[in-house]
Amino acid sequence: MLLAITYTLKTFWEIALFTIVIILCAWLFSRLVRFMITKIIKRRIQKAGGDYSTTSLKFLMNSIKFFSMIIALVVVVLSVPALRSKATFIFSGAGILAAIIGFAAQAAISNLIAGAFIVIFKPFRVGDFIRLDESRVGIVQDITLRHTVINNFENKRLIIPNSIISTESVLNHTIDDSQVLSFNNFYIGIYADVDIARKIIQEEVSKLDYIIDNPNSKISSDKNDVEVRFISSQNYRIHLRAYIWISEPFEEFRNRALLAERVHKRFITEGIDMPVDIYKIVK
Repeated sequence: MLLAITYTLKTFWEIALFTIVIILCAWLFSRLVRFMITKIIKRRIQKAGGDYSTTSLKFLMNSIKFFSMIIALVVVVLSVPALRSKATFIFSGAGILAAIIGFAAQAAISNLIAGAFIVIFKPFRVGDFIRLDESRVGIVQDITLRHTVINNFENKRLIIPNSIISTESVLNHTIDDSQVLSFNNFYIGIYADVDIARKIIQEEVSKLDYIIDNPNSKISSDKNDVEVRFISSQNYRIHLRAYIWISEPFEEFRNRALLAERVHKRFITEGIDMPVDIYKIVK
């Protein structure tokens, strides 16, 4: 049947129509297979009373779509005489050409293998809040065959190749335990009353949401038990640090900003001496 098709595919429009039909069939087949697999997995997991891995399922769906398009491309090449003859010439050529093709595909293959390792070993999953460095931080939105998509807090998508992110040191805020310890630094004047400043910080912390006690002990409703340590004293300021446990890592940055503003206003209102660089006021 394939030979009968090849003899009829001679004009440009015949080849174009055949290519469109094959690609459409591959797309429909991919959609149908992905829909059926999703239904089967969800039904089995629900019967077992558990939950399915969104990361593994998305990676499987992307793999089916990718290989369906590859098969469609192979069918088109083998069915069109002009393309088949060129493909035969290319693959029957010298080993140098094969080496060039292999070198060009090296990055794609490494991304594919790295993506499979990410799905298998799960250093992070879809929906996790991760940090690579100060500029690359956000929520994992998708893991494809080639890259990982991270949605940062500016609602921008970071597209990072799997081969790169798999070799990075990743700080995962949500894997296993979503509770995080937030360091909040405050500076007061060298002659300020440390006890009053500590009390102000603790009172403002108690007004925040998602605040919990140290999870190493039982989590209680007492939000006033916040540890504020005296870190250091320099020639013009005192450094205080509040250690605050937060139950929701996505709220850490908002809470830190809100606490800094509220504590600053309370310091000014209640007359807490603020640090002044003495080197700048010498006459």
